[in-house]
Amino acid sequence: MQTAYQPQVLPLSQQAAAPQSLEFSVVIPCLNEAETLAVCIQKARHALDAAGVRGEVVVADNGSTDGSQQIATSAGARVVPVPERGYGAALIGGIEAAVGEYVIMGDADDSYDFSGIAPFIDKLRDGYDLVMGTRLKGTIMPGAMPGLHRWLGNPVLTFIGNVLFRAGVSDFHCGLRGFKRSAILALDLRTSGMEFATEMVAKAALGKLRIAEIPIVYHPDGRSRPPHLRTWRDGWRHLKFMLLLSPLWVFMWPGILMLIVGTIGLFAALMDNISPNSDLFGRGLIIQLLASIAILIGAQIVFFGVLARLFAAKVGLLQRSPVWERLADYLSLDQGLAAGGIVVVGGLALILNALGVSNLQALIVGLLVLVLGTQVVFVSFVVSLIRIKDNFR
Repeated sequence: MQTAYQPQVLPLSQQAAAPQSLEFSVVIPCLNEAETLAVCIQKARHALDAAGVRGEVVVADNGSTDGSQQIATSAGARVVPVPERGYGAALIGGIEAAVGEYVIMGDADDSYDFSGIAPFIDKLRDGYDLVMGTRLKGTIMPGAMPGLHRWLGNPVLTFIGNVLFRAGVSDFHCGLRGFKRSAILALDLRTSGMEFATEMVAKAALGKLRIAEIPIVYHPDGRSRPPHLRTWRDGWRHLKFMLLLSPLWVFMWPGILMLIVGTIGLFAALMDNISPNSDLFGRGLIIQLLASIAILIGAQIVFFGVLARLFAAKVGLLQRSPVWERLADYLSLDQGLAAGGIVVVGGLALILNALGVSNLQALIVGLLVLVLGTQVVFVSFVVSLIRIKDNFR
């Protein structure tokens, strides 16, 4: 527990009101943080004063019942009630209510030292959109972070996040961070839970915002009660949200790989059927069947990827992308019906011909073509439904 600053109660005449124009706002989410909240506020106020910054401290209260609101007001903070429960909901409410050009956010448990926010102020003034604290490159005090989080959870999730989003950060989930308020509001962050931290970094990276890192000192939780964080539940929520924001990795690359493998297998099987001296170890027909199934699965996964990306953009989870929109144009209802219909007719013709000559290999190819054409037709309906406003302007 840190004890560098002792909280002092300000007279009512000095308690914070909502100012009109400030440079920095320190936003602290709060849910029953009476033990440590005043210390955090005092450190933040002291740091702003020491840096000569015109700023405020905003406490986004999430329904505290332990008197945290009065403690915050008495310590000089502005309290913003946020009825919707959740870490992300509290922060979204606090960020929207803040009036500073820049926002620095951190938890109310005294694990982040608000007296050390001067480097964040400098980086933001230098033009960075998001400045991340990094515990893993900084100092983690004894007892501050469980070994499972330090050596497995945070490094693994950070690695996955960097692969999926190319964020280039060393601590994806550090709660102490600063940002340009307008830039983060433009990302339209939506999540209400702990995955809010993931959403901010992922969308900032996808949106090509300028990101910097500052090593920090991470202290033990100053509260006597257990933290709100639940290791496995919240870890899975972070990972799940990363995957939901990554249709390219979850759908497109696996689907394309299946298509390539299936196409190679089908071509080899068909060549085996033509050549009298080759028999693929006597399993040509089986390989043709398996390859056809791989192609169908791959195509379906790719179609799901297109639909997932379009839907994510529609509901605000991801920004619209010219590349994905162009791909969706090829699957519009008009083009999908025309192209899919031609493929379906071609598949039916192959099937009828195969039945006429009793050729099982040709029948499998005909069925494959028929199913692919059918997929294109019905996927085009779903694409047009997602883009219905664009289609009927």
